[in-house]
Amino acid sequence: MSFLGVIGKDLVMATLTIVVPCYNEEEVLPELFQRINAAAPAWEKDFGISWQVLCIDDGSRDKTWELLQTQSQKDSHWQALRLSRNFGHQPAVTAGLAHAKGDAVLVIDADLQDPPEIFGEFIKKWREGFQVVYAVRTKRKENWFRKLCYWGYYRLLAKLADFKMPLDSGDFALIDRKVVDAMNALPEHGRYLRGLRAWVGFKQIGVIYERPARAAGYTKYNLRRSFNLALNGIFSFSKLPLRVVTSLGFWTSIIAFLGIIFTLLQRIFAEEFAFWGLSPTPGYATIVLSVLFMGGVQLICLGVIGEYVGRVYDEVKGRPAFIVAEETSKPSLGFSTDSAR
Repeated sequence: MSFLGVIGKDLVMATLTIVVPCYNEEEVLPELFQRINAAAPAWEKDFGISWQVLCIDDGSRDKTWELLQTQSQKDSHWQALRLSRNFGHQPAVTAGLAHAKGDAVLVIDADLQDPPEIFGEFIKKWREGFQVVYAVRTKRKENWFRKLCYWGYYRLLAKLADFKMPLDSGDFALIDRKVVDAMNALPEHGRYLRGLRAWVGFKQIGVIYERPARAAGYTKYNLRRSFNLALNGIFSFSKLPLRVVTSLGFWTSIIAFLGIIFTLLQRIFAEEFAFWGLSPTPGYATIVLSVLFMGGVQLICLGVIGEYVGRVYDEVKGRPAFIVAEETSKPSLGFSTDSAR
């Protein structure tokens, strides 16, 4: 059961699992180990938290898995799963949520753009009774183009969704066990987790923080992956693109119909139209442009429909979102109160 209160002056002991998806993060992992271990005593003292870190190696090709194994052997607070291949960030987080055992689960990225020093603010809000505490990003350390795209996308998605979608909030969040169980019970495979986290509801609150630059290494989320994630969010939580396509086809048909009427009137009342300088001019340009326009509209419509059909196809196949290849040894109780820091 999750903790949602206090008993007298003493906090009830609670367990926290920190889920960290990792993909080729060997450069940043040593600092991640050090900073989480340095911040953790304050959580234990101030909030009565017994904690564990569960790292998900998403098919890394560098020394990420070796570093995670070594850390797990040194410190029982650290455990790791290794996926059979690179499934992607969202499936890796899904694997973490499925294997996390804590009363609450804190999802962060390995690059330390989600700084461990502020985790206490999230735990405090959870102790106050909030079941989802999500981070609201400000002052991103990225180029202006990416910042503009992120800003516009979150506001577009919030308008499209038929439920409240937090602005400027990624996967960095502390989630109560009841909410984690609700998310794990959802059957869909193509997951947009920050959307599902908002969709399930419960008592939620945002914590504003300034997002720093990566501590080391380089981002694995290039423009193509970011674009695909954005599309997944839109098509997972809104039917509006289909309605836009329907409207586009409807208005294109009206314009074409009016064009036909205009052309017929031009032929019937040729002299009157000539007086106004609208006499018909023979040529193929109009025909070619019309065909290209209609063809483009049809391809756009097919593309939008195809996005939805493709997602239905993926769900019907029923393949798992991830496959675990191996995992590090677990402490006997799942959580340990001592470590070899």
